[in-house]
Amino acid sequence: QVQLVESGGGLVQAGGSLRLSCAASGRTLSNYAMGWFRQAPGKEREFVAGINWSGGSTDYADSVKGRFTISRDNTKNTVYLQMNSLKPEDTAVYYCNVVAGSVPVWRNWGQGTQVTVSS
Repeated sequence: QVQLVESGGGLVQAGGSLRLSCAASGRTLSNYAMGWFRQAPGKEREFVAGINWSGGSTDYADSVKGRFTISRDNTKNTVYLQMNSLKPEDTAVYYCNVVAGSVPVWRNWGQGTQVTVSS
């Protein structure tokens, strides 16, 4: 059973930074394109960023371009999301998943990590 575990969230002031991590147990992530998603209260989960298996290609939602950076370390079986210049509207629970483009593939989601940005 593959389990995705997100971490690194927290409370930060607007303009601050956080680095999220996504690790997997039970399966190596190096063969998969990975993505980050987020879900704010009362809203649907949305795509934030994606990265191909090697890390050589990335994609971002328009709302985070220039502020967020997705990366991966396949030797550590971990995917990261560096979030800079955070805004209150970035407040959400952040999740990772295997992706096909911007579409999540695996049915089982991790518990997510809460990011709260205060104004």
